[in-house]
Formats: sequence, C-alpha cells, structure tokens
Amino acid sequence: MLNSVRGRRGIAVAPHALASQSALAVLREGGHAVEAMVAAAATITVAYPHMNGIGGDSFWLLSLATPNGPKLIGIEGCGKAAAGVSTLDYQGRSSIPFRGPEAALTMAGTVSAWERSLDVAAREIGSRMPLPRLLEDAIFYARHGVPVTASQQRSTLAKCGELHDVPGFAETFLQAGQVPAVGSLFKQPRLAATFEQLAHAGLADFYRGDLAQQMAHALQAVGSPLRWADFQHHEAIECRPLMLEHSLGRVYNMPPPTQGLVSLLILGLMDRVPGSRSDPLGPDFVHAAVEATKQAFKVRDAHITDPLHMQVDPASFLQRQVLDELAQHIDPDHAARWGAGKGPADTVWMGVIDQHGNAVSMIQSIYHEFGSGIVLPGSGVNWQNRGASFSLDPGHINCLKPGKKPFHTLNPALAHLNDGRVMVYGSMGGDGQPQNQCAVFTRAVVHGLNPQAAVSAPRWLLGRTWGQSSDTLKLENRFAPDTVQRLRELGHDIELLDDYDETCGHAGCAFKNADGSVEGGSDPRSDGAVAAY
Repeated sequence: MLNSVRGRRGIAVAPHALASQSALAVLREGGHAVEAMVAAAATITVAYPHMNGIGGDSFWLLSLATPNGPKLIGIEGCGKAAAGVSTLDYQGRSSIPFRGPEAALTMAGTVSAWERSLDVAAREIGSRMPLPRLLEDAIFYARHGVPVTASQQRSTLAKCGELHDVPGFAETFLQAGQVPAVGSLFKQPRLAATFEQLAHAGLADFYRGDLAQQMAHALQAVGSPLRWADFQHHEAIECRPLMLEHSLGRVYNMPPPTQGLVSLLILGLMDRVPGSRSDPLGPDFVHAAVEATKQAFKVRDAHITDPLHMQVDPASFLQRQVLDELAQHIDPDHAARWGAGKGPADTVWMGVIDQHGNAVSMIQSIYHEFGSGIVLPGSGVNWQNRGASFSLDPGHINCLKPGKKPFHTLNPALAHLNDGRVMVYGSMGGDGQPQNQCAVFTRAVVHGLNPQAAVSAPRWLLGRTWGQSSDTLKLENRFAPDTVQRLRELGHDIELLDDYDETCGHAGCAFKNADGSVEGGSDPRSDGAVAAY
C-alpha cells in the first residue's frame, strides 16, 4: 500500500527533499505559499544543479485566496533570444548547437519569475517574509555543501565527455577532475555569494544591477550573443492561464510559448474516450492516453510558439466542439502513425499549498542536463541552452529571430475540482511532461487513487525526454506482460524501461481537500519528498 503524506495546515512537494523542507519551514514561520515556493525554488537550484538553476527559465501558476474568491494568475519567466543574435551566426550549421557559448543565446527568466510572483502576491494577499529569509537555505547549502544525489552523479558521468571543455563546467561540477561521488558534499561558493548579493540588493539586481553587469560581461567574453541591454530589457510578465472545462472540474495551465495547451488537450480528450475510465494500469487506458497525446502533439507542432508569432488563439482548441471533433480521430483498436518528439529537457516541478488556500504550481528549467554547460566565472551561474530549441529554417514556426521567445516544454498545472478540492501537479521531462500530468491527474481524480499511488504507478512515455533519443512508446517494466502484449497488438512500437525509470520524469501532486486537510505524493524516481504539517 502506497500511502500519501497528509497534513492539516500546509504542504509542499518537490523532487528533492531539501526543497520541500525549505518550503515547509517558511510555511511554519507564517509565510504564504508564494514565499514558501521561492524558498524551495532557490534551494533546489543548489541541491539539484543538473536539473535547474537561476540561469534558466521559470513558470508559475498561482491560485490566490483573495476576499473575492480564488484568483488565478500565470507568471511567465521566459527569456527571449538576444537582440543581436542572427541566423548568420550559425551559418554552415544545420541546427543550433546544444552546448557551449552558441547555445547560451536566451536570457534567463527564473529570478524575474520569483520577483514578479512575490510582487503579485504582495498586491493580492500581502507579504510576510523578507527576501533574505527566503534565500537563507540556498545560501547555506551552496556555501557549506549539499550531498550529491545519484541523479546528479549519473548525469555528470553521462555528460562529462561533451561538457568537459565548455567554459566553467569542469571546475564547477567535477571534484579534482573527477565526477563527484554520491553522498559527497557539493559546494558552490560563487553561487552562495550570488544569492547573498540578491538577498541584500534585491532580485532585480540579476537584471539591472552590479550582478547583471558582471554576468553580461562574462557571457560576452565566452562568446554568447547576450549583452547588457538584453538583461536590462528583460522582465517576467503576468498572463491569463488557459482553462479546460473538465467533467470533474476546471483545470488550468500556462499559455504559449509553453506546451500547457498540450497538457489540457490530452485531459480534454481523455474526458471523452471510454478507455480513460478503464483499468488505469491496463492497455485500454494507456492506449487512450497515447492516442490523445498524438492528437495534442499535432496541434502543438503546427501552432505553438512565441504568442506574438502565433496565428491562432490557443484557447480556441479547448472549446467543447473542437475537443469533440479531435476525440473522433482516436481509434480504440489501432495506434495512429507517430512522427517524432520535441527532444530532451531538464526541469523540476514543485507544488505548495498553505493553510489559507493559496496554491502554487511551479516549474523551472535549464533545458538539457547542465544547460549550455557554461558556468560564469564570477557568479557561478550555469546558463541555460533553451535557445537551442529554435530552428534555423526561416519557414519553421519556431525559427530563430532576435527577441523571440523559444518554445517551452515547461507547463505547471493546477485544478479546482467540483468536489471542492484544489490540486497542484506537474512533472519534468520534455515530451513526457503532459503525459505524466495525464497519468497523475487521471489516476488521482478520475480513478480515485491516493496521490502517492497515482504518482508511483507505472508510467509510459511516447517520444523523447531527458537522456533519450528514440521515439518509441516506452513502458516501465512494472506493467503486466499482457498489457505490454496488447499494446503491441494495437500497433505500438514498445520499448521497455526499468521499473522506476528516471526517463519517465519526476512527477508530483498535492491536494487541499474541502475539509481543509492536505495530502500529496512525490516521485520515487527522484530524490523528492512531501513535507506537510
């Protein structure tokens, strides 16, 4: 029996236990969910440095308990391509490199998302905790060290060859030239000093202060197209979340340039096909989810990009008649043909709900493992490679243009259910993010599995994700043999994974029940934990 963690006053879930504990400490001291999430977000950049960092992007979905009822607000911390970048910079190449200075071509939006989320919370529900307190744990762990996880050790070992000569990587992520051992203390003194600078000068210093000038100079020195002006002109924005009218409640996600629409489309289609109500570990259920994913990915690949460059309203795809029509394309007896996925990603999702009903679903990323691999010499910031997702084909929907936002796999999710519950949930994992969201939401909400069981249950993955290059339908080996065989008979190209395979992402979820109690589940595929009180 897989039991959820339950509590009464507040809950936090993260793929690293120290991040959950940082959030819980803030809640216990009287902070609200947004402040607790900033603490968790800062801690996890230090504790899970291969997965995320302040040199990446971040997206927040807030449900704030205002006097007039819950208020849904999206915060987009998405960095644009450098103003001076050009496809001519990549002449002679078929694609943008995934590593090195040429990959570090988009601004980092994570810290701006923290700042904007705190500002929005102050406006709507007030402020309770000073910024130095929220960054306190991150500063300590960066300066004094955090034990290396097996996940970090595996990623460092797997990527060391291609990253060893990228500026700053070896001196930051290797110890005496070797991959650090699991359990050894990983210290980041330059990053500790950067967090101290932010704690005292304010988060805006990352974009318009001394820290920004230092990082802009360092990026230019290593060959990145980013400049001081790109820092000055960046800001996180508030946006209206997308909303799906599900039969069991309202489900929210982020608009483009994220693939939040994909996650909602899959749930909307699953709400319309009988396979979604069948055994949540059986072949009909998995087949329905996979076929819904294919339909949603067609929409994604045809339309989703920087919203300023889109020709359609993403919310139009969530209308009942459109969903009804798309559902007709799902054949319960045959797998549709499948093309190719969007590729790997490196990300963390976290959720926090406080005793007042404020809820946050947050995701932040540096894209691939260790991002571009560049670690800036003064600040210790590992810069993302999200810009590598741009195409050099001028006719492609996600073609590279100066000042354009890249397509993002990132999409945090949140639901207000008809039975009075509030749910925050999400996952890391490229193509796997919307599929993991489908698995967790459907198993927990439609089938009634407790949160931990819903997260732990065997998962599938169509396409590519973190560390993978094949586009097969991947199944964890815990699925019953007859389920695997039936899926093959339906026409799926099956690849079996380990029992609890990190390829299937790090998911999590948390609920606030109608009676005020809270419960949640974290992913055994990660180093995560649920913390509640």
